[in-house]
Amino acid sequence: MIRFILVASTVIIFLILSIPVLIFLWLTGRKDRRLRDVLSLAVVQWIFRILLRMAGVTITVKGKENIPTDQAVLYVGNHRSYFDILVGYVTVPGLMGFVAKKEMEKIPLLSAWMKFVNCLFLDRKNLKEGLKTILTGIEQVKRGVSVWIFPEGTRNREENLLDLLPFKEGSIKIAEKSGCPVVPVAISGTAEVFEGHFPFIRPSQVTIEYGTPFYTKELEPEFKKFPGAYVENQIKAMLEAELINQGKLTGRA
Repeated sequence: MIRFILVASTVIIFLILSIPVLIFLWLTGRKDRRLRDVLSLAVVQWIFRILLRMAGVTITVKGKENIPTDQAVLYVGNHRSYFDILVGYVTVPGLMGFVAKKEMEKIPLLSAWMKFVNCLFLDRKNLKEGLKTILTGIEQVKRGVSVWIFPEGTRNREENLLDLLPFKEGSIKIAEKSGCPVVPVAISGTAEVFEGHFPFIRPSQVTIEYGTPFYTKELEPEFKKFPGAYVENQIKAMLEAELINQGKLTGRA
């Protein structure tokens, strides 16, 4: 419980004390949006690293060399914890924003920081508004800012790491329409930080693996219609390999 109180109080204190910083960044963004984005990301990565350290999280990064550094990409990952976002932001190169649920936009101060680090707010109940978010994501990628999406649509609470929720095919539209590469991302160990024993925060070894990027237009015909299913298989294969590596799953013949 001490870790939870420490992390929660740090978040609250940061949000309150960062109000002058938000004002400065807002003013900066009026003249130079990219500079605002870069400065905002640096601040968020700094506080996220502090929070991860407080929570006792250690991170192993695999496949970072797979991430293209000369263009924006669509990161597609499995989702089991709020800590997925923290781990994602401190390990990716370059500017990037997560696709978050619309309700997050109503949270004061937090939503301001989310907007400054290029998060997109998706209304899953309104198809028209959802389409607008996808179009915004396409424009974001075209101006060089990557997008990270969780195709499961919500945090997966299944006990078995390999039991992924169905991937929503529409989640890959940003890559299909912008022509950017898709980078599959497999994350394990984050649910053990918090969600696995709510409301306690406990130390955990987290592994995040960035898979081989692909272009939807280059997929085999059977996968072109269902790129969501393709990337789901890629992520599941990486998760399975990680479980085998940790001795938590017997290799299959």
